[in-house]
Amino acid sequence: MSRHEVVSPIPGVFYRRPDPQSAEFAKPGQAVGTDDTVGLVEVMKSFYHVPAGAAGTVVEFVVENEDVVDAGQVLAVVEVDG
Repeated sequence: MSRHEVVSPIPGVFYRRPDPQSAEFAKPGQAVGTDDTVGLVEVMKSFYHVPAGAAGTVVEFVVENEDVVDAGQVLAVVEVDG
């Protein structure tokens, strides 16, 4: 199986949940679809959804919740189905 790196589309702060009281969008070991949100990147009070970009299983998150990230930085790794 191949691996797909999920990267940040913009610089900002990475969040794994929609808000502090909600569950994480995705966890390691969870199956995701191409368009499934795995996190959010916030910049200047605007939130941008980060899609998995490939169907498969989340292997790991490379950054922690609330880490500052750069555009193009790897956020998570998905093991691609098939």
